[in-house]
Amino acid sequence: MNLQPTTTAPARRAFRRQGFPALPLLFVLLLALCSVALAERRERVVGNWRPLHYDVTLIFNDALDELTRAETRLDALVLRERLAVIDLDFGALAIDGVSVGGRPARYERQGERLNVYLARPARRGERVQLSVVYHGRPTDGLILTNDKDGHASATGDNWPNRVHHWIPSLDHPSAKATVNFNVTAPARTTVVANGRLVARSPTRSGAHVTWTYSEAAPMPPYCMVVAVGEFASITPGVMLPARHAPVSYYVPPSDQKFAIQGFGAAIPSLKYFSQTVAPFPYAKLAHIVGATRFGGMENSGAIIYARTMFDPRENAPQSARFGVRRGLVELVAHETAHQWFGDAVTPATWSDLWLSEGFATYYAGLFVEHAEGRDAFRDYMRRNREEYLKYEQTRRAPIHDRETEDLNELLNANNYQKGAWVLHMLRAELGDAAFFRGVRAYYRAHLHRNATTEDLRVALERASGRSLREFFARWVYASGHPRYEATWSWDEGARARGGVLTLTLRQTQEGDGGAHFPNSFPVEIVAGANTRRITLTPRGREIVTRINLSAPPTDVRFDPEETILKELIVRTWLTRDTATWKRRSGSPVAASRVSSLSRAQTLPKRSRYSVE
Repeated sequence: MNLQPTTTAPARRAFRRQGFPALPLLFVLLLALCSVALAERRERVVGNWRPLHYDVTLIFNDALDELTRAETRLDALVLRERLAVIDLDFGALAIDGVSVGGRPARYERQGERLNVYLARPARRGERVQLSVVYHGRPTDGLILTNDKDGHASATGDNWPNRVHHWIPSLDHPSAKATVNFNVTAPARTTVVANGRLVARSPTRSGAHVTWTYSEAAPMPPYCMVVAVGEFASITPGVMLPARHAPVSYYVPPSDQKFAIQGFGAAIPSLKYFSQTVAPFPYAKLAHIVGATRFGGMENSGAIIYARTMFDPRENAPQSARFGVRRGLVELVAHETAHQWFGDAVTPATWSDLWLSEGFATYYAGLFVEHAEGRDAFRDYMRRNREEYLKYEQTRRAPIHDRETEDLNELLNANNYQKGAWVLHMLRAELGDAAFFRGVRAYYRAHLHRNATTEDLRVALERASGRSLREFFARWVYASGHPRYEATWSWDEGARARGGVLTLTLRQTQEGDGGAHFPNSFPVEIVAGANTRRITLTPRGREIVTRINLSAPPTDVRFDPEETILKELIVRTWLTRDTATWKRRSGSPVAASRVSSLSRAQTLPKRSRYSVE
């Protein structure tokens, strides 16, 4: 058995700093580290062996409600000396035979573990080829059900660790591998899978067809899927440059008329991410309306959406650019962004899930900004902020969560909305040039591999020349957000013209041993037709700045571009000789009080980006 605890070294490195800037922050982080040590989630990461390639053969019966025969051939790399057992994750399907190197092998089942015994201990660096032949109806992972038109269908739906119910595997995101699918299905159906279509061959009787797909780029096991159904297949009429992967849509016939418009954001988002991040990492991109428990699932090169994707939504906000529900645009952009973040670069552990979901959420917002303008982007980020603030009222936990046992509970506003805001704040701190340069470097360094939160931090530090240890320690490895009380007062001189503007920024959030959030805080000072911008740099929970001005300000705007995830109260004091004052606002200002949507409308897994 290869059961290992979650890797803790990256997170611990975050706390091994020289000249730690704040003793209270050190206290809260050490406290968090102690609690993690006592209640850390255990993950089955790659340890004794690593899968390199899967060759999966699936033969369906006519009703698409059973696998009459299946075989998974696995090429594995041995990672330690004298390995005697390859321990696969595998569900309850009946096994017809197991072999290693073409010879029958002894095996045993222990719950959802299939232990395959090698004839002799394998050496480190040796490659082992094994095969498992099986049949039956999977209990999960491969969903055998009717589509929205009532036709039988079969759809892979594996997140977070359900692929082993129909493919014997090492079912963890760290176990990336390439895959081939050979799928035999009734001739009336169309088969889609990861990778490019290599062959389509009718059987002798003509009643069935075998479809062969191959993907040479490694992917996490939860992204390995097939979709079998009576699809209408649509190729968009938009010409893509040769460097882009081919795009196609597969939908139930009843959705065919709306598919081109409904998937209107698919090609523009593909182009945008290819230009902003890197070329598309897989052989093709299919958008499929099938069966998934989520609103959408980002399987590599074969995104699958819920059967209700194109169903009408009463009073749903509309996209001015694409003429469809706003939620459709955000959904398609989110799942497309995952092809880069989550699929091509995959979180090393479940604690790093925000590197998938936070990135997809933020880059979907960047596409909204690109396609529909700055105001649409600011509205998008406000909605994400409100979802996080609602979530934080019910549960206080760090983004880098190493304790939650139920992986589905990680599909929360920490990993999605707060993760997106962390990226937005990093962009504001570092500037566009350094931020995007750092993200691209992070992507290139970990393309088709796994990455940790520390890998991202290091890439952004190298791109910017700044230390981000304190930022990551506070925003990713600790919990919560800042609550600011901002005060500005004007003291007019008795004889001379002008006066002094005093700005006070105080963090009032409770707990955390007095630790503060280190964000630079932008302020705009408006005096008549002139606007001056300054930045407050906190060294603790309170900062006071005094500025000489020739005329009293007409307005002072704290974080005017909304670049910090926060709650904010602003108060104004006016003083002239005697202590007269006016309270401007005793409650959180509009920047932190925007209309909100239900969580089901904004979390792409669990509802996995449901559509408005």
